[in-house]
Amino acid sequence: MSSVGIDLGLTHYAVLSDGQVIGNPRFLRRAERRLKKAQQVLSRKQKGSRNRAKARVRVARAHARVADARWDWCHQRASGLIRDNQAVYLEDLAVSGLARTRLAKSVHDAAWGLFRRVLQEKAARHGRHVGVVSRWLPSSRTCSVCWAVDGRKPLHVRVWRCGGCGTEHDRDLNASRVILAAGQAERLNAPGGPVSPGVAIRPGHGPSNGEPTRRPSRSPPAARRETPPLRTGRMSTS
Repeated sequence: MSSVGIDLGLTHYAVLSDGQVIGNPRFLRRAERRLKKAQQVLSRKQKGSRNRAKARVRVARAHARVADARWDWCHQRASGLIRDNQAVYLEDLAVSGLARTRLAKSVHDAAWGLFRRVLQEKAARHGRHVGVVSRWLPSSRTCSVCWAVDGRKPLHVRVWRCGGCGTEHDRDLNASRVILAAGQAERLNAPGGPVSPGVAIRPGHGPSNGEPTRRPSRSPPAARRETPPLRTGRMSTS
């Protein structure tokens, strides 16, 4: 079964665990000059005039074109991923928190939430699986070879070397491989058990054998023999 892990970002929109890189289209950035000019024309029109109403429609249409282009792009990329893979794994990004930083415009332009929602809808329609790993997984500083967790790395560090095994990693590619392994481990051990990517699971245990985990049945307790109640009082002699 073909599975792929995806690391979403801003420099590249997505880096897949198989090495494929999806570029960031930046629809809002590319249309920013045209939107700015349309907004300036609108601000110069007299309030309440017919020309201002026409200029307001032009601004709304310009924003709608950006939104439609982003929506169509997300659908095309999601369709390709669902068509080529049986399982897709993503990271649960804190979009609301990133939207309050200096990268707010780029984060909103990327529309990671829209991409994830479209991906999940198409997966449900075509019988595929979309897994979302925890946002607290240190995917950017975990080695995908020996699973050693390295120190914190600023955003400008794109290539780093593992201190445990000495392997040199591309930051985004390594993160996508860690997300893939963590997502597969969580799916395999869904009813319980170890979720670390490097933990070996014995065959025949857990959901891998195709049967749900059941509680061992207990035999019912033996029925107690009831003793007849004692009769009290005087017995008749007749």
